[in-house]
Amino acid sequence: MKTDYFKEAFNKVSEEKRNKILDAAIVEFAEHGFESANINSIASVAGVSVGSMYKYFDHKEDLFLTIIHYGVDTLKTVLGEIVAEKVSLDVRIEKIIGAIQRYSREQVHLTKLYNEMATESRSSLVWKIVSEMENATAGLYTYYIKEAQAKGQVRSDVNPGYFAFFLDNLFIMLQFSYACEYYKDRMKIFIGEDVLEQDDLMTEQLMKFIKGAFFYQ
Repeated sequence: MKTDYFKEAFNKVSEEKRNKILDAAIVEFAEHGFESANINSIASVAGVSVGSMYKYFDHKEDLFLTIIHYGVDTLKTVLGEIVAEKVSLDVRIEKIIGAIQRYSREQVHLTKLYNEMATESRSSLVWKIVSEMENATAGLYTYYIKEAQAKGQVRSDVNPGYFAFFLDNLFIMLQFSYACEYYKDRMKIFIGEDVLEQDDLMTEQLMKFIKGAFFYQ
C-alpha cells in the first residue's frame, strides 16, 4: 500500500496490524462521519496505542484520506476484473450488477463510507482521490457504449457521455441500496420487504430497464 497520506512507519507494521487499523478506521468514519470520528476509539478497536496512531498519521485527515484511497482501490480492483473481460456491453453490465450486489454486502462499511464521503462537508479532501476513479469509470463506460454502437448493438441516437452518466448513477444507487439503511428502506418501499433476498430478480428487472434505454429491441 502506498500513498502520501501516512508515514513510512505504517508500511513497516505487519499486514495483520495494518488491516486492523484500516478496518477500525473504516467502521468509525462510516458510522460517525469525519467530524465525530474519534482516533482514540479507532486505536482501541485496532488494539494499538493512541501514540502509535500518531506515529503512523500526522492528523485525522491523513487517516481519513488513507482509508478513502484504500476503498477506491478496492472498488477499482472489483470493477477492473470485469472491464478487462472481452464480452458484450449487456453481459458486462450484468456482471457489474452482480459484483455490486456482492461487494456491497461483503464491504458494507466501505460502501457506507463512500456514501458518507459523497455528502461529507469536507469533500475537497477526498475529491482528488475519488475523481481519479470517476474519470476512469466515465471514460470506460463511454468507450464501451461507443463500441457497442459501432457494432450496431446500441441505439445510434444514444449520447455515450450522457448514458454513461445515467448508468453510473444507477450503479451508485444500487450500491447504496444494499448497504445503507436509508436506501435499503427506500428500496423496500418501492419493491417489497423481501427485495434483499431477490438478487436474480433485481438483476433481471434492472437489465430490462437498461436494455430498453440502450439497446435495439
